[in-house]
Amino acid sequence: MTQRVTIVGDGAMATVCSILLDQGGHHVTLWGAFEDSIERLLQNRENQKLLPGVKLPAGVRLTARDAECFSGCTLIISAVPTQFMRGVWRRLEPHVPLGVPIISVAKGIENNTLLRPTQIIADVLGKRRRLAALSGPNIAAELARYLPGTAVAASDDADLVRLVQDVFSTQWFRVYTNTDLIGTELAGATKNVIAIAAGILDGLAAGNNAIAALVTRGLVEITRLGLAMGAAESTFHGLAGMGDLVTTCVSPEGRNRTVGEQIGKGRKLQDILDGMDSVAEGVPTTKSVRELSLRYNVEMPITEAVHAVLFEAKDAIDALTDLMNRQPKSESPS
Repeated sequence: MTQRVTIVGDGAMATVCSILLDQGGHHVTLWGAFEDSIERLLQNRENQKLLPGVKLPAGVRLTARDAECFSGCTLIISAVPTQFMRGVWRRLEPHVPLGVPIISVAKGIENNTLLRPTQIIADVLGKRRRLAALSGPNIAAELARYLPGTAVAASDDADLVRLVQDVFSTQWFRVYTNTDLIGTELAGATKNVIAIAAGILDGLAAGNNAIAALVTRGLVEITRLGLAMGAAESTFHGLAGMGDLVTTCVSPEGRNRTVGEQIGKGRKLQDILDGMDSVAEGVPTTKSVRELSLRYNVEMPITEAVHAVLFEAKDAIDALTDLMNRQPKSESPS
C-alpha cells in the first residue's frame, strides 16, 4: 500500500530513507530544520557535504515549514541525531498528527535523561504513540549507491513492524522484524562506542588480532548491559547487534571509527569534531552508556576506556595497556 511519508531531518540517513521510499513508490516529504539547508537542496538536490554525488529523487518534496510538512502523511520517519531530537520534536509537536506511526532511525542515548530515541519522542509527544525503530548495518553512503543492505524493524506493535518491513523493502534492501525495541535501539547506540575504540586501535596500528578481540569482547559487554535493561540476548547476535557492530568497526566510512582513528593518531577530540560535517553519535553516547553501566552495575571495561580517552585526557596507549593488563578470567561467564 502506498504511503505518504514525512522524513524529519535532512542528513545522510534522511537522504537514504528518501531514496529507499521513493524506489518503493511512496510519496515522500523531507523536512529540514534550517531554511538555508533546504534551499541548497532545492537548488541541486544533492547533500554535497555528507553524500556528494548522490541526488535526491525528483519526486521527493523538500520543505522547512513546520506547519505543512505533515500534511496528509500516513507515516513519519525521525532521522535526527539523538542529542538534537528533543529540541526538534518540541518544535514540531503542535503539528504532528495523532495516530500516525513514527519510525526512528537514530542510534544513540540522550545525555542526562539516558533515554533511547523512541523514548525521547514519547516523552515529548506523549506515550500513546505508535513507535518503532529501524536499525542495522546501514552505512548511508553504501545504501545511497544501491549496494545491498539489511535492517531490523523493531517494536512491540506487530502490525507496525510488518508495515515498516513492507514500506522499506526493495530489491537491494531487506528488512527483518523484531519485537525487542529495547535491545535494537540499545545495540545501535552502544556499537558506536565500540567503533570509536576500533578506530583508536587502527590509529595506533595495533593490528587485526586486536580488532577481532575488541569486536568480540565489545559484543560481550554491550550484551551484558542489554540483558540488565531487559533486552533479549538474541538481538545482540543479530543484525542490530553483531551485524551493525562489525560494519561500524571496519568501515572506513563510519564516522565513529574515524573519530577513534584520529585520536589514535594523536589528534585532540575537539579538533576532530570541529572539522566534521556530520555528527559522530558515539561521542556523546559514550557518556550515556557509561552512566547506564553504573546505574545497572554492569562491568563495561571497553566503554570505561573509551570514556577515559575522550573525556578524562587519558592517553590511548595507556588505556590499551590497562585493558590488556586486567585480571585474567574465564571467557565464559560463571
